[in-house]
Formats: sequence, structure tokens, C-alpha cells
Amino acid sequence: MKIYTKTGDKGETSLIGGTRVPKHHIRIESYGTVDELNSWIGLINDQDIAQESKTILSEIQDRLFTIGSSLASDPEKSRMKIPDLHASDIELLENQIDKMNEVLPEMRHFILPGGHTSISYCHLARCVCRRAERNVIHLHETEYVNEMVIVYLNRLSDYLFVLARFIGHQLNVNEIAWKARM
Repeated sequence: MKIYTKTGDKGETSLIGGTRVPKHHIRIESYGTVDELNSWIGLINDQDIAQESKTILSEIQDRLFTIGSSLASDPEKSRMKIPDLHASDIELLENQIDKMNEVLPEMRHFILPGGHTSISYCHLARCVCRRAERNVIHLHETEYVNEMVIVYLNRLSDYLFVLARFIGHQLNVNEIAWKARM
């Protein structure tokens, strides 16, 4: 399989289903941002963190490929069978959030990203996840998007925030409280 096809040399690309769109199309921006998020998740997974977190992150990466496939498909022309998200995918994130929160201290302030590289990677991934969510919502305004994609990305950003706190807790890193300058 050749990596380069030269079909995108004039600034267009093909969706699954054959439709050609500009590379700046919101659908391309949406799944490109999901791809960027997946790379950040991979970087978090490469850190020295608990195996259980690594297992969940690998599952999340698989779901992000599912989301990318969905977003890369022309909803009107694609006949290709692509994987779907399930309610259980969202429930997994919620269950993990609840489980991590059981051992975390109550939040009494806003938290600044930082304190350890692994924590910062989680916050970067959370920000990219929020951008992906915004792009997908923008796309959903004019074209079909499975609404579970929006819910999953919303819950994933929550998961990444709690994961940052959880990793800090496991590493004994103090959270950096934001103290507003008055």
C-alpha cells in the first residue's frame, strides 16, 4: 500500500463514500482533531502510570478510531460498514470517573495544569478533546453526526480531567490551586 496517492495535492481529500471535500472542511477538521487527541492519549499511555489506566486508555484509543471512522464517512454516500459506539462505551468512562473520584480529595478550587509531565499530558489531551467536541458540534449543525460521538467526547474530557488528578494523587504530587489575583 502506497502512503502517498497525490490525490490531495490540490487541497482536497476523499471521505469514505468517495465524496471530495476541501481539506479545511469541518468534517476533516473534526476527525483530524480526534486523530490528534488519539496521539495525545497514546503519549499519556506511554507514561509510567498504573496498568489499569493504561488498559482504559487503550480502550479509549480504539473508540477514538471508531469515532474517526464515523466522522470520515459521507453519511449520504458511504455504504461501508463502520464500527459504532455503544452506551457501554460512555458508561465505562463514567464508571472510571466515579472509581477515581472515590480516592480523590474533594475539589475546593480550580486547578492549574502541571506538577508532573504525566498530569500536563492529561490536561493537553483534555483541551484537544474539548476542541474536537466543539468541531463535532459545529459539524452536527449542518450534517449528520451520531449524537453518541458528542456525548462520548464530552465525557472523555471529564475523564481526562479526573485522570490528571488521579495520576497526581498516585504520584503524591500536590495540585496547583488557582488563586485569583484580586
